[in-house]
Amino acid sequence: MSTQLTYKEFLSRVKSGELSLPEYYQGLKSKIETEDKEINSLLSVNNKLDEMAAAAQERYKDGTNRELEGIAVAAKDNIAVEGLPNTCASKLLENFIPPYQATVAQRLSDAGAIFVGKANMDEFAMGSTTETSAFGATKNPVNKDYVPGGSSGGSAAAVAAGFVPAALGTDTGGSVRQPASFCGIVGYKPTYGLLSRWGVTAFGSSLDQVGTLTTNCEDAALLTSKMMGLDEKDSTSSSRVPENIKDFKAIDIKGKKFGVIRETLENEHTDEAVRAAMQKKIEDLKAVGAIVEMTSIEEITYGVSTYYIIAPAEASSNLARYDGVRYGLQVPRVADEDVKDRFTKTRSQGFGDEVKRRIILGNFVLSSGYYDAYYKKAQKARIVLADRFVQEFNKYDYLITPTSPVLPFKLGENFDDPLKLYTADLCTIPVNLAGLPAVSIPAGIDGVSGLPVGMQLIGKRFDDGLLLGAGEFILGETK
Repeated sequence: MSTQLTYKEFLSRVKSGELSLPEYYQGLKSKIETEDKEINSLLSVNNKLDEMAAAAQERYKDGTNRELEGIAVAAKDNIAVEGLPNTCASKLLENFIPPYQATVAQRLSDAGAIFVGKANMDEFAMGSTTETSAFGATKNPVNKDYVPGGSSGGSAAAVAAGFVPAALGTDTGGSVRQPASFCGIVGYKPTYGLLSRWGVTAFGSSLDQVGTLTTNCEDAALLTSKMMGLDEKDSTSSSRVPENIKDFKAIDIKGKKFGVIRETLENEHTDEAVRAAMQKKIEDLKAVGAIVEMTSIEEITYGVSTYYIIAPAEASSNLARYDGVRYGLQVPRVADEDVKDRFTKTRSQGFGDEVKRRIILGNFVLSSGYYDAYYKKAQKARIVLADRFVQEFNKYDYLITPTSPVLPFKLGENFDDPLKLYTADLCTIPVNLAGLPAVSIPAGIDGVSGLPVGMQLIGKRFDDGLLLGAGEFILGETK
């Protein structure tokens, strides 16, 4: 049975008796077992799916079903889900099963959602291709010779392959939107603070946000409406309820003003294929009555440099807790070994190269001799960039960029060139630095390679529902 039904279609068929949950989950498990051996999108599958599906079916029979009863969802393997491993795709946490559940996972479970499994990712969410996973790279279902993007590449691939209708990911600098673009689906990063980060393994605390990977914007809104809200365990969480997020509908964009950020479309890093797809999509927007203009945010060109100071600094602090003593990897002890030696061995064997690279960089920019020269200056640049976005939103309802300035990479193509991968985050990183909501929607297919291109819509803080509503309208009207 197809797992590509929207949630609205899925719930309607289950309620009418047209779709049996036990049969649906049997088909889903069979598809994963058969096809995911090659794609490697899921690191673990819930062994209680049959039991949970049967229980959900009974609730429909006796009328006690909850709003999202029986819907299938996967979670990136850095979001704690009860009873499932939380490896962060790292040898350091290979056998770790958390004794708690993330707030976002708990709220979805309380609404009746069933977590199918945990999705592959770049180790500790550090990467753009899902090739830094300690448990093997994930392949792009669109073309298995290519990467699915990262770091939420497993979540994106699982949705694109039809293993689940939707998945949760985390987005620190584009890690939901970029893989959505590479896999030809919808990737949504909420306003910072809309969703609780409690129970989500921290990378960059001022940048991280849980996001969704779906086939449409309506499903993203539905999941978000159940996950959002103030959480006493996360002081950065908000009680604000965005307009159009609960009673969701597509929003006609006729007369709405869109600003296309010139620096993301007309620069040396943007592929011609991406530029051509974006130009076609812009014409489609104009054809349905939108007002689309070019605008300039020069500060956006400093976004990558700013991010790769702030994010590693925060990562070096957050990852200091992995010491091989309290939990996670514990290397064999040696006689007369002191604490420093034990920490060093654990982290040397447990962390991969990209994680080590960012820890070293983070410690460098936070060191007493360089704090003012790098970290403090980056924080000032972040404020300037955020202020520029505010100015642009005084003129426009939404801003537009390519999601990624490049097409998906071939597996192994840029694995040893981290600077090239960092540069590919040009369009997504500024959104995290400013704490804004953004969604990547399919913008077309490159006629030569057959690879997908994504368009990023950026909205004002806490205008998430309006942003998704515009995205849903564009998906329906500009195919």
